[in-house]
Amino acid sequence: MTELVRCEWSTKDPLYIAYHDKEWGRPNRDGRRLFEKIILEGAQAGLSWITILKKRKNYRRLFDGFDPAKVAAYDENDIERLMGDAGIIRNRAKINSAINNARVFVEHFGVDEDAFSDFLWGFVDGEPIINQRKTMEDIVAVTEISTQMSKTLKKMGFSFIGPTTCYAMMQAAGMVDDHLMNCFCHTSNRSEI
Repeated sequence: MTELVRCEWSTKDPLYIAYHDKEWGRPNRDGRRLFEKIILEGAQAGLSWITILKKRKNYRRLFDGFDPAKVAAYDENDIERLMGDAGIIRNRAKINSAINNARVFVEHFGVDEDAFSDFLWGFVDGEPIINQRKTMEDIVAVTEISTQMSKTLKKMGFSFIGPTTCYAMMQAAGMVDDHLMNCFCHTSNRSEI
């Protein structure tokens, strides 16, 4: 049996491999999952992504499944509850940012998660950008689109949402396919898109 060729960044960790194989670079138009990705990408700042992946179930539980309306209603007691739970990154600025971002979400989109999805996907005209990366060195951290997305989201009031965070979210949500060309997950090597 031939071993599948994967992007070099995916490690032997089963959680990372599953994320690479089934999620990263796959188009995701679920507004709540996109909101989750923005929050988790912000939480990841300065840390490795595997750290966040290992804590994602806890984040989902502690942040009410990333329901923007519920998170927007969090108060100081909720902040202290979150700060006291080692199941997530206990960084007050990142926790406050998640709550702020939920409030901004509700302010601009109400409870319409589809509208949020349409808004984000609008930056790529509703279709994934399929890149032709041959090596890890070909992958970029920031693009014009991620910079514009960041500026727009910041203007709306979102925080912890720089151009690098936006591009990482775009990769994770499949708005861009940055799988290496020889990876079995690259769009050109699979048929379900």
